[in-house]
Amino acid sequence: MFTSAVYPDCPAIKLDDFATGDTCNINRDEALANSKVKAQVFTHLLYRHWNHFTGEKRSHLFMVRLDGPPDTPNLVKDLTPNDAHDVPPFSIGGGGGFSISPDSKELAFTENPDAEPATSTSAQIYTLDLTDAAAKPVKVSTSAGGNFDPAYSPDGKWLAWRSQARAGYESDKFRLMVYDRAAKAAKDLLPKFGTWVDEFVWAADSQSIFFSSEIRGLSPVLETSLDGRQFGYLMATPLDHQAPFAGGGFAEIHSLPGKRTIVASVMSVQHPAEVFLLRDDPAMQVDYIQMSRKQWKNVVSEGSLAVPVSATQVTHLNDALLAGLELQDMESFDFSALDKTYIQGFIIQPPGFDAAKKYPVKFLIHGGPQGAWGDSWSYRWNAELFAANGYVVIMINPRGSTGYGQAVVDGVNGDWGGKPFTDLMTGLDYAEQHYPFIDKNRECALGASYGGYMANWVLGHTNRFKCIVSHDGMFDAESAFGSTEEDWFNVWEFKGHPWDYYGKPDAENPFRKWSPSLYAKNFKTPTLVIHSQLDYRLDVSEGFQLFDTLQLLNVPSKMLYFPDEGHWVMKPQNSQLWYKTVNDWVDQWAKR
Repeated sequence: MFTSAVYPDCPAIKLDDFATGDTCNINRDEALANSKVKAQVFTHLLYRHWNHFTGEKRSHLFMVRLDGPPDTPNLVKDLTPNDAHDVPPFSIGGGGGFSISPDSKELAFTENPDAEPATSTSAQIYTLDLTDAAAKPVKVSTSAGGNFDPAYSPDGKWLAWRSQARAGYESDKFRLMVYDRAAKAAKDLLPKFGTWVDEFVWAADSQSIFFSSEIRGLSPVLETSLDGRQFGYLMATPLDHQAPFAGGGFAEIHSLPGKRTIVASVMSVQHPAEVFLLRDDPAMQVDYIQMSRKQWKNVVSEGSLAVPVSATQVTHLNDALLAGLELQDMESFDFSALDKTYIQGFIIQPPGFDAAKKYPVKFLIHGGPQGAWGDSWSYRWNAELFAANGYVVIMINPRGSTGYGQAVVDGVNGDWGGKPFTDLMTGLDYAEQHYPFIDKNRECALGASYGGYMANWVLGHTNRFKCIVSHDGMFDAESAFGSTEEDWFNVWEFKGHPWDYYGKPDAENPFRKWSPSLYAKNFKTPTLVIHSQLDYRLDVSEGFQLFDTLQLLNVPSKMLYFPDEGHWVMKPQNSQLWYKTVNDWVDQWAKR
């Protein structure tokens, strides 16, 4: 199976007639490329997405048969012919969004059937009988929210996927659903599990499922049996001899024959992803990832088992490079928010750290807002690199952060500048009080996406920072609503549309109550604005508006503009310029 973008109104590509549909697609592409007119006509929303205009083509699922005679090379069939939807729907994490049964007789795939995908997150799971040319897809999921990543068990008896209950909410809890193919019934395998199910994979014997879940800044591998009652936490061994390795970031999990034998991509704040082999090892000592028993039970179900596992590094692609770097450990700290909600933060010291000295601070604010800082490597916002030129890096997981239960995730909904802001300020207060090497008079706040929004909010609500870096942030909530593409996001987060609140006071209108633009009279902190032309999640006009406002107010400010980047700065040379510009700006205001 593979995916390819085609024109839905072209004749379907069939096993017995490949040429007709293929020729139609080729001719349409050539005509578009050769036309001197580049104008487009839109008749639907989601006409642009993330960093590109979607055009008229849609992603379809194709089957290519490998058992045909040598003189018949094009045994290709469009399995979603003339479908006006993308199959599978777009996913930030990528992935195929489809799976083939072990006997090759059935396909499971993800599709959002709603007429307007810009306002819907309700992707569903369908199965298709591959033995019947006339068969139609059958919907097997039942939740109103999103359903993703179908995967058949090795014995073919079960189909599992990740599922969300609430429609229109892209950050609802991801549950693990298992579908009994014979009984045609699905169930939530872990109804009491508190955090999201991220990556998952079937055990080779089809008796259990391994999965990763973000928990307190870590992403351990866990295991559950099909009855949902036997639940084990798989604990990895240290990656080095300096500190215990308690999960880091697991992804791309694959199960091998043998009890609890897993191949996984593993990373931490100190190293990029490498491949590891994890094996059940009773001789290993077990830890509960720096979590009290009460905290552990708030996240997982009662009766959880800690299963010791040994970890063997398979790839060593970065060893030589890392050997020449002094990468500091990341320390975790806990504090209580103003309403007594439990919040976690992290701190990284600079290389050559001297506890007797005072250090300036880079205060990083994560995006999402449903995201989290943790023990993971990033190429775009690398905490070790921010610390490298003599800074203490502080990161707080405020309301809206993942890994602490859905109530904390939901805490940002409709309250963008409320509790998340006070959580961040309370966390920074705590760090200043408990780490004497912090120079609280030399602190800068940096954020991107929702973190950029919060940087803009900070700009209008406190003068405690020497400087601010706002990357791809929302400046005016009403204009951002009209220029974004995933409309479901703002409708959910701001509890409706701007016109739903017209005539009401600002205090009752979240689009104005939480809009940084309306607090511009308070702007005083020197600010670096970064935005990109191809960012269609938060249009470049948001950055231009912020920079114009700062200049008109005579607030020291600079703008870094990328004409060839989207929401993320991805090109290596652009990334180098990004880091240099950001670090130079912080040095200018916080290091003197």
